[in-house]
Amino acid sequence: MPAFVVRPVTPADRARVDAFLTAGWSDFVARRGELVDARREEALIAEAHGAMAGVASLVQHGDELEVLTLNAVERWQGAGTALLSAAIEVARSRGCRRVWLITTNDNVDALRFYQRRGLRLAGIDTGAVDWSRLTLKPGIPDIGLHGIPIRDELELELILEGP
Repeated sequence: MPAFVVRPVTPADRARVDAFLTAGWSDFVARRGELVDARREEALIAEAHGAMAGVASLVQHGDELEVLTLNAVERWQGAGTALLSAAIEVARSRGCRRVWLITTNDNVDALRFYQRRGLRLAGIDTGAVDWSRLTLKPGIPDIGLHGIPIRDELELELILEGP
């Protein structure tokens, strides 16, 4: 596995990060009844050998840090783990009490990934994706990963114990 350098996205990175988010359908995120433009949020970039390996978009809400997006250029290589670890460190350095994120019910790979890294299921909003598809983001497909209908938002969290 390559060694990753994770750092904040700078203005010089913004065009390639925005293109990456757009190409992966992660530029606009429908969650919790709103549509958020991830390209306008704080972000971290993971690089390996000088090339972009992944991006995580972050939104701070008081003493909580949301991981809005987390995408790797190549899955199963460690970029996602490096980005999530860095996001947790950002949260700790800011005195946040929790890190959280939303994924969808069909995303079993993400559920496995996050739970293996210490996050726990914190809530389910039944039918939230159905509502977002009707009102915010009509391009959300009806059927997602592994042939599972996309219907619900699942919230995962990591409670931070302190610095």
